[in-house]
Amino acid sequence: QLQLVESGGGLVQPGGSLRLSCAASGFTLDYYAIAWFRQAPGKAREGVSCISGSGRSTNYADSVKGRFTISRDNAKNTVYLQMNSLKPEDTAVYYCAASLTYSGLNYQGYNNWGQGTQVTVSS
Repeated sequence: QLQLVESGGGLVQPGGSLRLSCAASGFTLDYYAIAWFRQAPGKAREGVSCISGSGRSTNYADSVKGRFTISRDNAKNTVYLQMNSLKPEDTAVYYCAASLTYSGLNYQGYNNWGQGTQVTVSS
């Protein structure tokens, strides 16, 4: 059974950092593109970042460019999202999703989703 599990969320002060992890079980991530999405209460789901299966292609939402970095360690079957200089507007539930095709930040292209991890940025 394909499963994605996010971890690393929490409460952090503005300007702080967090690293989210997306661990896969039941399948090998090597050939899957992985994306991070987020959804804040009352707001639409937003694509944050994505990475191709090889890791050679990445993409970021304008709102996180220069602050967030996506990476993958296929040996550990895990994808990471390093989040620096966090802002209150980054507060949301963060989800990772997997697809055999590189779908960028279009959530409709992803058919395997994790349960999400809460990120709260507040003083």
